[in-house]
Amino acid sequence: MQKTRFIPLIILLAISVIGILVPSTPASMVTEGLDTGDTAWIIVAAAFVLLMTPGLAYFYGGMVNHKNVISTMLQSFICMGVISVMWVFVGYSLAFGEDIGGFVGNPFTHFMFRGVLEAPLVGTIPAALFAFFQLKFAVITPALITGSMAERVNFRSYVLFIVLFCVFIYTPLAHMTWHADGILAKMGVLDFAGGTVVHMSAGWAALAGAIYLKKRNAHFGENSLPPANIPFVLLGTGLLWFGWFGFNAGSALAASTLAVSAFAVTNTAAAAAGLAWILTDVANGKKVSALGFCIGAVVGLVAITPAAGFVTVPVSIFIGASASLVSNLVAHFGKKTAIDDTLDVFACHGVGGMAGMLLTGIFATSTINEAVTSPGLAYGGTELFVNHLIALVGVSAFAFFGSLLLLKITDLILPLRVSTEDEAVGLDISQHDEFLLEAV
Repeated sequence: MQKTRFIPLIILLAISVIGILVPSTPASMVTEGLDTGDTAWIIVAAAFVLLMTPGLAYFYGGMVNHKNVISTMLQSFICMGVISVMWVFVGYSLAFGEDIGGFVGNPFTHFMFRGVLEAPLVGTIPAALFAFFQLKFAVITPALITGSMAERVNFRSYVLFIVLFCVFIYTPLAHMTWHADGILAKMGVLDFAGGTVVHMSAGWAALAGAIYLKKRNAHFGENSLPPANIPFVLLGTGLLWFGWFGFNAGSALAASTLAVSAFAVTNTAAAAAGLAWILTDVANGKKVSALGFCIGAVVGLVAITPAAGFVTVPVSIFIGASASLVSNLVAHFGKKTAIDDTLDVFACHGVGGMAGMLLTGIFATSTINEAVTSPGLAYGGTELFVNHLIALVGVSAFAFFGSLLLLKITDLILPLRVSTEDEAVGLDISQHDEFLLEAV
C-alpha cells in the first residue's frame, strides 16, 4: 500500500518527460484566413465554459451535507487538472484525430498535442483554440457525474474512473458526434453544444454510479442531513448560467448571428425551465424554493444545449418548460426507488439531455442554421427525428453499460466506496483532512 502511493506521481512525471521528448515545435503558425474577432470571442467563450466547472462545484457543494462540501467541490475542481493533462496527452487526438471506423480518433494523430499549433484553421479560428475550447467540455462532463456518487465515493478511485471515462466514453462520443467522419455525424445527428456528448453521457454514467455504489448509509431517517448551503447553490447556478453562454453561443465558433441566436435561446430556455420547476412544485402542494428554481434553470440549460444552434427563440420556451416538467417528475419518482442518485444527476442531465436531443429532432430548422439538411418533425421532416431516436438508444446503452464496466474495473483496482466509518465522519475529513467549521 505504501508503494502504490507513488504510482500517480510517477505517471504524471512520465507524461511530463514524454512532453519534452515528443517533437512539438511548430514549423509555422497559420494566420491566413484568421478572423481576429472570431478568435477573440472563442477565447472568451472558452473561459466562460471553464468557469462552469467551479460553478458546478458550488452548485453541488451547496446541496450535500456539511460533512462533504469540500470533497464534493474538489471532485469538480480536480477535473480541471486531470482532464487538462489527459486532453493534451491523448484525449484531443482520440476525439478529433484521424478517423478510425467512425467511432474514435487515432491516438497518435495529435499525441501530446503534436501538430495542433500548425494545423489548418477550424473555420476562422486557430486549431489550438478549438482544441482548448473543446477541452472545457471534456472537463465538465466527468465533473457532472460526481453528484450521483456524492458522500460515499473514494477520491482516488474517482480520479481513476474519470481518466477511464474520458478515454473510453467521452472521447469516442465526441468523435462520433462532432468529427466529420463520426458515425453519428454521418447519420445527420445534430448536437450543437453537447446535449448528447456531455449531458447524456454524464447522466447515464451517473445512473450507473448510483446503482453500483448503492445507497448512502445516512440517506434515510433521522440520520439524514439537510443541504449545507443554499446560497452556494444560488451562486453556482449564477456561474453556470453565465458560463453556459460560452458553452452554447461559443459553439458557433464565430462571432456571428448564429452565436447570437444560441445566446438568446439559452437564456430563454433557462428562464422558462426555472419557472416550470417551481410552478410544478406549487401545483404539487409545495412551497416555492430557491433550490427548485436553481435546479429547474440548470435543466433548461441542459435541454437547450443540443438545440441551441437549430431552434427559434419562442420554441426554446417550450423546450425549457417541457424538459423541466419531465425532469421534475423523474426526480420525484427516483426518490421512491432504491436508487440513490444523491443530487438527481440522471433526472436533470440524463433526462434533460435526452429531452433536448428529441426536441432538436422535432424543432430544428434550416432557417436558423443551414447545417440542418433534414427539417425537424414539426416542419414536415421525419428522417432527423428517427435518426435522433436511434442515436438516443445507442448512446444511452453505450454510456450506461460502458460506465458500469469502467466502474467495475476501477473497483477492482481501488475500492470505489469508502468505509462505513469514513462515510459517517464525512469525506471532507476522511479523504482530505479538511473541514468546514460547521462540521466540527
